[in-house]
Amino acid sequence: MPLLAEQINVTLGTAGHIDHGKTALIRSLTGCDTDRLKEEKERGMSIELGFAPCTLGDLQVGIVDVPGHEHFVKTMVAGATGIDGVIFVVAADDGVMPQTREHLEILTLLGIRHGVVALTKIDRVAVEQVELARSEVRELLAGTFLADAPIVPVSNVTGDGLGDLYREIQMMVRAIEPRRTDGVFRLPVERTFSARGYGTVVCGIPVSGMARVGDEVVILPQNLTGRIKAIQVYKRQSRVVRAGQCTAINVPHWDHRIIQRGHTLATPGFFTPQEWCACRLRLLPHEKLYLTSGTRLKFHTGTSEILATAYLFEGGRMHAGDEGLIQVRLETPAVAAPGDRFILRSLSPVRTIGGGLIIDMFSRRLKRNRPRVLDDLREQADAAAGPERLVEHCLRRGEPPAATEAGLSVRAKVPVTRVREILAGLLAANRAVAIGPSLYLHADTAAEAAQHVLAVIGEFHRTSPESPGMTLDRLRQAVPLDKPVLEGLVELLKKEGRLAERNHRLALPEHSEALPDRDRQLLDAIESLYRQRPFNPPEMSEIIAVTGAARPQAENAVRMLRDRERLVPVAGDMLFHREAVDRARELLVETIRRDGKLESVRFKYLLDTTRKYALPLLDYFDRVGLTLRVNNTRYLRQGRAGPAGT
Repeated sequence: MPLLAEQINVTLGTAGHIDHGKTALIRSLTGCDTDRLKEEKERGMSIELGFAPCTLGDLQVGIVDVPGHEHFVKTMVAGATGIDGVIFVVAADDGVMPQTREHLEILTLLGIRHGVVALTKIDRVAVEQVELARSEVRELLAGTFLADAPIVPVSNVTGDGLGDLYREIQMMVRAIEPRRTDGVFRLPVERTFSARGYGTVVCGIPVSGMARVGDEVVILPQNLTGRIKAIQVYKRQSRVVRAGQCTAINVPHWDHRIIQRGHTLATPGFFTPQEWCACRLRLLPHEKLYLTSGTRLKFHTGTSEILATAYLFEGGRMHAGDEGLIQVRLETPAVAAPGDRFILRSLSPVRTIGGGLIIDMFSRRLKRNRPRVLDDLREQADAAAGPERLVEHCLRRGEPPAATEAGLSVRAKVPVTRVREILAGLLAANRAVAIGPSLYLHADTAAEAAQHVLAVIGEFHRTSPESPGMTLDRLRQAVPLDKPVLEGLVELLKKEGRLAERNHRLALPEHSEALPDRDRQLLDAIESLYRQRPFNPPEMSEIIAVTGAARPQAENAVRMLRDRERLVPVAGDMLFHREAVDRARELLVETIRRDGKLESVRFKYLLDTTRKYALPLLDYFDRVGLTLRVNNTRYLRQGRAGPAGT
């Protein structure tokens, strides 16, 4: 048996005016008749999209045959969305016609970059007419992506030129870089049907990613999940389908009657039909063409055609040839991803007026007076060129500012494994910062947030020079960042040596407590009083009586000793010196280790104090996790009988 050609993920498409021989040309090249409908055969005119496998030496690609009649331009757009290169067909007897021009404009707006030109029906005209038609076509193509494309005269009747065209198509295919398959799988539905013994079959060309037999998929907007039972690629059974391949996917238990062109088959969890999309639009340079804000029109993306209203972000009118940012409200929510192409067509007269790039989809209208909205959209439009730039943009401009791998994956529509690789590259290039397990900040965001944190702490030092530093809780009140983000940022600043932690207080490394001599003397006197009475600590009235300080000064001094963790709050306003707490812990651990437990009543004798002070200390050790209380008996918690010091 002959070896089967390798199936690469490249799809070609035809384009051109009606009755210029597109379908006959595909039949001559592949042996396949892409007109499958009875009406098409009776009328001799393509109405629907046709698909054929094309073997080019040792390679096999797909070909999409599109209708050329002006009434079916929407079908042409649906087919052209998934192609990588075009066989642009012009009949030598007719020359350039209206849909010749419109199809070329659509292909250009869709970003097609490869093509060959088939000058058909040369058997109907003289040699001189062939050359005139060639000149006319070359003039049309000047300045377009087909400006340097080969123009091959052919006849589907005599076969003349088909060999030359075949070789040019081979060369074109080898110049096309197959689509990347490391994206999220997504297939705009071209058609669907039910096959006996199989159930529902969904056909189309995936625009990203890959899928395998057994994978779970979702159909949108119905949001129905299912599992792939079988796959055909170019009409051959396959275990996998890749972006850019004509495919038929069997998901048995779906009802094919509720699925239609314009719906989307995708990996679950990434896409939600949305009503609004932001776009970068280029209007065609047609005479007297303009677009005003609020214009209703037809919006084409993927295989869908949707009535929509366009709103301009800048000014009230765009003129022929202009490029600018718009947002579009779709009358039917659609699925699209950053970087997808779109086409706009007017309602009356019905004609293509422009197209461009989808920047992102939204659930609500963007307010153009919101700070940075236009700058963000421009940045994201540029970033849509590749997953690396898009992931970095999503990290830089995300809300909230910190992102997980999973969150970036959903927002950028990039699989989490690929996001992980991109983040590793950003970390290595110092364009991203890891601030916790699978939590990341863009380097610019991290630098800005770090400066804010350091400024807040610096201001705290200025207003409270006597304090050793700021508690994390107080910092959290002053800096509007989520708890894990702030804690991760603080740890990063500590690691970099830009922040110091002393006695559970955050301070700039150069900060030193500034205390006047009289304040220092008062602190020393109060601390000495607590040391002298370790398990019978003084109350505020006694401190005032002994030191002679006014109540506000005495209370402030006690607060500073707490800030320095020289005094430990045990219960309410009851404070013990740190050394007393450490000594009580030592005695408690030693006793329970020896006896296996401690009856609460014994603790006051160990400390030579009263129940007033002993019981709050026991409750304190329960709270910090050292002991476990069962009725009136204490036991050491497992793993907490270490050295003294709470």
